[in-house]
Amino acid sequence: MLPAGRHVINVCADRYRFAVGLTAAMLAGKVSLLPPSHTPQVVRHLRQFAPDVFCLTDTEACAIDLPQVRYPDAPAAPQAWRVPQLAPDTLVAYVFTSGSTGVPVPHPKTWGRLVACVREGAVRLRLAPGTALLATVPAQHMYGFESSVLLALAAGAALVAERPFYPADIAQALAALPRPRALISTPIHLRAMLAAELALPPVDLILSATAPLEAALARDAEAQFDAPLIEIYGSTETGQLATRRTARERPWHPWPGLRLALEGDRVWARDGYLETPTPLGDALELLEDGTFVLHGRLADLVNIAGKRSSLGYLTHQLLTIEGVQDGAFFLPERAEASGVSRVAAAVVAPELTEAHLLAALRERLDPVFLPRPLLKVERLPRNSTGKLPQEALAALLDPPVRP
Repeated sequence: MLPAGRHVINVCADRYRFAVGLTAAMLAGKVSLLPPSHTPQVVRHLRQFAPDVFCLTDTEACAIDLPQVRYPDAPAAPQAWRVPQLAPDTLVAYVFTSGSTGVPVPHPKTWGRLVACVREGAVRLRLAPGTALLATVPAQHMYGFESSVLLALAAGAALVAERPFYPADIAQALAALPRPRALISTPIHLRAMLAAELALPPVDLILSATAPLEAALARDAEAQFDAPLIEIYGSTETGQLATRRTARERPWHPWPGLRLALEGDRVWARDGYLETPTPLGDALELLEDGTFVLHGRLADLVNIAGKRSSLGYLTHQLLTIEGVQDGAFFLPERAEASGVSRVAAAVVAPELTEAHLLAALRERLDPVFLPRPLLKVERLPRNSTGKLPQEALAALLDPPVRP
């Protein structure tokens, strides 16, 4: 059914259909494009990158301005078949990061390196054969792509098509699965599930990525689900790089063969399952035993009145206030009229006043890092993986910051 174009954007919401579309594209010699979003501007850039690109969708109301192929409603009759073999150097996907100029930056992914990486992950996770993988993240995101799709295709796990969102739906979907079963999620989803005070079904493994996970939240999740929680460190550019059991340890354990080295003011990752040497966007402390400690994103570091902190640390302090359901510190795009940069914060705390929140922050933070302004909102503008794009946070400031 696929047209002649060599490049495809697979936006199937059903994870099984995404996987079928992915493998069909690979067998037809096509390359899947996995962009950070499907906004009209991003789609225009992708059309410039690959003029022959088309869209594979399983919904009637797909608004992406590209030639579209609908996933068939009725599958063909089963036929005898053998597992196809792909050469390790087969280019199967480009994942894209948001470039500094707004133009998506492509990163090639070959089949052999993707498979080797997720198979190493399966060993490290002690993944039992046939483990059912229920994910709250989309298949199109690198974390979901590796952990919920490739782990099933290449490591003998069972793919679950659904992507439940609300805590009650997640709990119900987990309870319906046979064991062993695993939950592939994010800190924001885990926090929401624990806050819902539901009877959570036991699982055999929990995975978390996309944002830093607090040790206290990891311990609570392990207790509630009666399972180990493994946090994954990686990026869109690199894929999975390291893991840790956050409830019990702080250092991260890199994948075998991966070399991390400080070069200038950046840590570079080389070898292992990487396609190319890659600079990391995080501040890492490399330890003598080969592990490392993560100190936050380089872009998160802030310097105000000669004092340094990180947005991650400030957000952590905000989330420790009892009654805070969600929150984040961020940097406004515009400085105050005085020329002094300030941090802002958005918080979901229906039962708390702004005065109470600021008083609690004064006990935790240097006064220069108190948010100006502190915005009380009904919810934060998180995307489908729980991340908070800087531009979405900055858009909360309307009117712009004033002295």
